[in-house]
Amino acid sequence: MTTDRIHDRLDDLACDASLESADRWRWRADVLDWLDSLSPVLAGGVADRAQALRTRLERADAALYGRLRAAIRRGLGPGLFGRWQQQRRDPIEGEGYDALDELLAGVLRLADPGAGSRPLEPEMVFYQPTPARHVLDMLARSRLGPRDVLVDLGSGLGHVPMLASICTGARTVGVEWQPSHVQVARHAARALGLHDVEFRAQDARDADLALGTVFFLYTPFVGSVLRTMLEALREEGRRRPIQVCTFGPCTGVIAGEAWLRTDEPTRADRVAVFQVARPSNH
Repeated sequence: MTTDRIHDRLDDLACDASLESADRWRWRADVLDWLDSLSPVLAGGVADRAQALRTRLERADAALYGRLRAAIRRGLGPGLFGRWQQQRRDPIEGEGYDALDELLAGVLRLADPGAGSRPLEPEMVFYQPTPARHVLDMLARSRLGPRDVLVDLGSGLGHVPMLASICTGARTVGVEWQPSHVQVARHAARALGLHDVEFRAQDARDADLALGTVFFLYTPFVGSVLRTMLEALREEGRRRPIQVCTFGPCTGVIAGEAWLRTDEPTRADRVAVFQVARPSNH
């Protein structure tokens, strides 16, 4: 983009009062991405104008995050993110992050846990947060509700349990190997008044699965550790109906489990929702 075109766009954006509207958070994210892309080539007065625009947009976002946090603390969370999710036009598929993740980050205000205090054991996978659009997709397709208990096996900083609680009112439990991550998640949940969210610092193989109705795994482990967890989940599925929701490479493994079924084709870059298969009458 030429300098003249950059000036013209900055002029247009400077005059656009709607950029500060609460419902234009996606557009603000796009503009901030554009400003990031320009940073290496901007200098002088143009750089100053770009920084002024950035400050304006970041202040609008901060005000929105504050209003959303207040609404969540008042128990008005259900529907907040779902309403905005319905406005999206982009495909759900894909493992990348988008503006909804920026929004969630601003609302949750998660601290930096550092590198983690416990080294991962073999077959444990390094933590990555589940993209927010996939969490909302999972909540809708699993029909998670206030009578359910969602157990996130490998919950990291707690994005899934907290977002599930905010949007559905369900009780949620995060099981996480790293105590430092659990500490961050607990602090964030308390600050938002999420009393039905619990985080446990433990090996998933030692977790009490008896309370769960829906289990979520974003490929937290592979190999024999994953096999051990699948055997434990199968035992739970023999006692009562459960759902197992997966994301990432573990989906292909879990799709091969004869005791689980799904009504949709599975793929690694979209959440798969499995139910316990009914015994055949033949």
